[in-house]
Amino acid sequence: MPARIFLDHAATTPVLPEAREAMARGFDAWANPSSPHAEGRAARALLEEARTSLAEALGWRHDVIFTSGASEAVEMVAARARVPGRAHGATEHAIVPHAMGPASTLIPVGRDGLIDEAALDAVLAEGPTLVAIQAVNNETGILQPLDRIAPKIRGAGSLLLADCAQSASKAPLPEADFIALSAHKLGGPPGVGALLVRDLATLDPVGGQEKGYRRGTQDAPGALAFAAALAAKPYDMERLGALRARLDDGVREAGGVVIGEDSPRLANIGAVALPGASSASLLVQYDLAGIAVSAGSACSSGKMKDSAVLAAMQVPADLAAGFLRISFGPATSESDVDAFLEQWRRIAARVRAAA
Repeated sequence: MPARIFLDHAATTPVLPEAREAMARGFDAWANPSSPHAEGRAARALLEEARTSLAEALGWRHDVIFTSGASEAVEMVAARARVPGRAHGATEHAIVPHAMGPASTLIPVGRDGLIDEAALDAVLAEGPTLVAIQAVNNETGILQPLDRIAPKIRGAGSLLLADCAQSASKAPLPEADFIALSAHKLGGPPGVGALLVRDLATLDPVGGQEKGYRRGTQDAPGALAFAAALAAKPYDMERLGALRARLDDGVREAGGVVIGEDSPRLANIGAVALPGASSASLLVQYDLAGIAVSAGSACSSGKMKDSAVLAAMQVPADLAAGFLRISFGPATSESDVDAFLEQWRRIAARVRAAA
């Protein structure tokens, strides 16, 4: 059997050797980091080593709260940020509207996937608000202009929550008040993440661990592995950008469409669509061909859900129906992309013949 090709790294990516080694070191210091005895203090020292290493790898000079992942980090801020209002972008990860609640104001995006800044200004004029805008969209790879947006939000007395699960270790962090991170998107293990907080006074504490901002036994092995994955810096974004350009060109040549092609995009995520095809059929055909890709949307009760991201971008429904997300990892090669494109051309020819 030929080796399978994995092109779904935006969903999760293999654990790096450096992270495995660091996690094993954490398992050797197996005690509870909150225990006062010598074994507990040894585990605490490793946890704090991980905290310092993570902050240094990201260039973060403020507080780090370890969590179970980016989703928990988002939920913590949505529930406890010390401003009365809530608002979020229309293309956020599904955890954001869920955590922010039905009273959160939806900020639209344009057809380019970028936040409508006039609508954002209107939200900020209403008073202090927690504004959730992701750094990089998890389905399209589109980069939001947070360097321009963040000072505007802060100047209005509001707070910015940036979901950086996709961008951490691949792009610089924005100047946000809160940043949500997830280890398994960048070569760390699943089940660990972090919330970066610029000023702890902007977040209500709950008591317990993590300086009183999160209850529960801390995961020192996971934290060490997360920090090691960040320190490894395995992503050559220039190389991955060339691969994504190769992907985009090949998709267009075979009659496909590149979603968000005129917008700034992170190099390792490509969003494409094949007119006349269905995402469910494409996924099955690629899986049978030994290639793992994603439709960028959840699957519930055996039925593919429509992408809220593409709907917010006003992508026509017939085009969105044939959508795929292809995402690269550190080891993705030209031959991997070429294998995807070979299959794409075959499927496109069959779709044209059927039409």
